Amino acid sequence: MNINFNKNNDGLVPAIVQDNITNKVLMLGYMNEEAVEKTMDSKLVTFFSRSKQRLWTKGEESGNLLNLVSIKTDCDSDTLLIKVKPEGPTCHKGSDTCWNEDNNSNYGFFTELETIIENRKNNASEKSSYVASLFAAGINKIAQKVGEEAVETVIEAKDRNDDLFLNESADLLFHYLILLQAKGFKLSDVENVLKKRH
Repeated sequence: MNINFNKNNDGLVPAIVQDNITNKVLMLGYMNEEAVEKTMDSKLVTFFSRSKQRLWTKGEESGNLLNLVSIKTDCDSDTLLIKVKPEGPTCHKGSDTCWNEDNNSNYGFFTELETIIENRKNNASEKSSYVASLFAAGINKIAQKVGEEAVETVIEAKDRNDDLFLNESADLLFHYLILLQAKGFKLSDVENVLKKRH
C-alpha cells in the first residue's frame, strides 16, 4: 500500500473509520506511518494524537477497541478508509459514533419499507391500506399470505420467466417483512441470528 504522508507538512493522513458490517462511519482520526504499521501488526486501530503528540490505540483505556478488517487508500493515496469490527461505542462520549448516531444496520430501501409497514401497522384504522388490512385480519392471514407467496415463488423458479419469478420473489419478501413485524421483529433480528450462526 502506497500512502502519501508528504502531502501535508505534518506527515499525517486522515483516516475514516467505518463499521465493516453496518457501513456506518464511526469516527475520523489521523495516522502517520508508524501508526499505520502498528495498526497492521497489532490488528487494532492506532492513531497519532495531534494533541498528545504520540501514538494511541483506540480503546487502550476504555476497552472499546477497533479491530482491523481492512485499510484502503483513496484515489490520491492521501486518505485512508479503515473498516473495523468495533468493541463497544466508538466515541469517547459514549455514543456509537462521533456523530452521536446508533451503529445499526441499514438495508437501504428495505429499511424504508420496514418503516412504512410499521406505520401501517400502528395506524391499522386506515381501511384503504392493504398492509393495515392484513394486520387487522391477524397473524393467521399474514402467515397464510407468506405461504401462498412462497409457493408461487417456487412455481415460478421452475419456469423460465424471470420477470414473473422476480415479481413473486418481491411479493414473498414483502409479505415476510409484514410477518416479521406481526411477530414483533425486524430484519435486524434475523441478521443477528445469522451472525451467530456464521
